[in-house]
Amino acid sequence: MATVNTTTTREWRDLDLNFKIHPIRKDINKHKAELAVINSIKNLISTRHYEVPFQPELGCNVQKLLFEPLDSVTATLIEREIVETINNFEPRVEVKSVTAKPDYDNNGFKLEMIFQIVNRTEPVAIKFFLERVR
Repeated sequence: MATVNTTTTREWRDLDLNFKIHPIRKDINKHKAELAVINSIKNLISTRHYEVPFQPELGCNVQKLLFEPLDSVTATLIEREIVETINNFEPRVEVKSVTAKPDYDNNGFKLEMIFQIVNRTEPVAIKFFLERVR
């Protein structure tokens, strides 16, 4: 009896939300694999609760926490909020660590995340800056 190996790796795809046009295809650019997942995580973090119609629980309270005092307590709250949001709304990712450090000179938080995409072996690390925006 023959056996069939059905293991497939899924490639994640997403649209470029800057809506840049590809010069040859004259179509909107697509993000693939890691870049699609990274953009999804950044969008989840920047989306507030009640901002998405008919999905009031989708989002993160990070925007609200950025107006709290710039200290290590707020950094810990931001870390917890981000981990909880990603665990709830991004099934393609397993979070390894999130570190938020206050940046007193620039009045914001330096954020570093390490996560692993499902069905991939190597971890992905991203860094970005969280600041107050009205």
